[in-house]
Amino acid sequence: MGWVYLGLAIFFELCGTFSMKESLGLRVFWPSVLVFLFYGLCLGMMTLATHQFELSSVYSIWAGLGTALVSLAGIVYYREPVTLLKVVSISLIILGVVGLNWAKSSNYP
Repeated sequence: MGWVYLGLAIFFELCGTFSMKESLGLRVFWPSVLVFLFYGLCLGMMTLATHQFELSSVYSIWAGLGTALVSLAGIVYYREPVTLLKVVSISLIILGVVGLNWAKSSNYP
């Protein structure tokens, strides 16, 4: 269930971030309400995921994949420009998450 909770946390983070964009700086009522609802659900799911996994793993996966997915969704949904620097940066975020979890699991000093 830990992976389900972590996946839901990332999904709710994406929903919260899109709601944040649509709220226009918390000036549009319903998207503003959804920001708090989705981020509350996100943190709740992260909390449940920490019962199954180490906190460092949960947070690094959530933050890394959430950032990468929000960036990719911004490119697709909001038609944000794709630049070499953006692609390299997203790749480095994903490599960082993999590296953190690999170092933890391999007992690397």
